[in-house]
Amino acid sequence: MATKMAYKQASGGVRLNTGPLIFGAELIGVGTVLLMAGFAVGSMTLMSAGRRWLGTLDQPPAEIVRHHWEKTKAATLAGASAWQSSGPARSSH
Repeated sequence: MATKMAYKQASGGVRLNTGPLIFGAELIGVGTVLLMAGFAVGSMTLMSAGRRWLGTLDQPPAEIVRHHWEKTKAATLAGASAWQSSGPARSSH
């Protein structure tokens, strides 16, 4: 006994079996929901690990950045001062 399949006549005379199309759309929807759930769980795990890591630091991140910024400014000023006091560049040729 043959099973009855749902076919739709598309423009251009192509006959489409709509059952697999509907099933494919449902799978895409379920996959999207699973993707969003996985993204949420992964994001929460990374944020929790980041908070724990920040808690283990001796200094707050803003203080570390400020310290490195001051070192960078001092090195830049020292380099600029040395460059300006060196005079014109001499060629070794």
